Amino acid sequence: MTNHYKYLILMMMAVLGSSPLFAQKGTNRTEPPKLPSKGICAHRGAVEKHPENTIAAFKEAIRLGAQMIEFDVRLSKDKQLVIMHDTLVDRTTNGSGYLHEMTLRELKRLDAGSWKSIQFKGEKIPTLQEVLEIMPDSIWLNIHLKGGKKLGRKTAKLIVAEKRLHQAILACEKDAAKKVRKVNAAIKMCNMERSSSRQKYIDETLAERFAFIQLKKSRENDSLAIDIARLKKNGVHINYVQAETPNHMRQLLDQGIDFVLTDHLTLLLDAFSNNNQSYSSQNKNSTLNPQ
Repeated sequence: MTNHYKYLILMMMAVLGSSPLFAQKGTNRTEPPKLPSKGICAHRGAVEKHPENTIAAFKEAIRLGAQMIEFDVRLSKDKQLVIMHDTLVDRTTNGSGYLHEMTLRELKRLDAGSWKSIQFKGEKIPTLQEVLEIMPDSIWLNIHLKGGKKLGRKTAKLIVAEKRLHQAILACEKDAAKKVRKVNAAIKMCNMERSSSRQKYIDETLAERFAFIQLKKSRENDSLAIDIARLKKNGVHINYVQAETPNHMRQLLDQGIDFVLTDHLTLLLDAFSNNNQSYSSQNKNSTLNPQ
């Protein structure tokens, strides 16, 4: 073999070796994007004017600039991951009955938009796969699991397959959490196993090493500041349900709450944008650490 041909072969190997198609298996050449450390969470999407838990509501939340989007996942009769909060389809579709007694094909026949506005006539119940396909990788996905072990395992597998480990938070109870951890221990979870008191809820969250907790307005008391400090000291990130006024939002964020869930997304995002110089500087220099 002449030196000329050897040179050509070496050049081709160098070019192919730098191509993603020929990269070494398991090599990750790109770092995951930085995620916000504080912000507003769109509760079931942008629900002010859009039907909850639909692609339309999620696209609007993305357009408005939500730092986190919350949505609910259930299993259909044929074990498909579908997005809906209620056990019944009655409230948010033109159908009737239990979601778990319907196949995905049956659910896809329903109108999930007209109840909100004629503008959304024909909006469909989305699958988790369809939702992940539209989500940018630079915002938090607060995925509330409405089910137990089977739902936990199936959802976790999809999150891993779709490479969403860096941004997904699976909000679930103990049974689902056990299966999630078996799929991949690196998946971040929010403790949704409610207890008789906030103190017990926090104790269990710390004992089970959940990355997130979700505090509720209905359990607000004089110890909120102390509870927040304790959670922060132990590295737990805090979601809060929920705030609907700018003043309440500011109070929560100033106290150390990380993300505020809301049904008034436009109002709170505008207030957050106008009053977040300190928050935005934190976002530039820090991200939430996976746990």
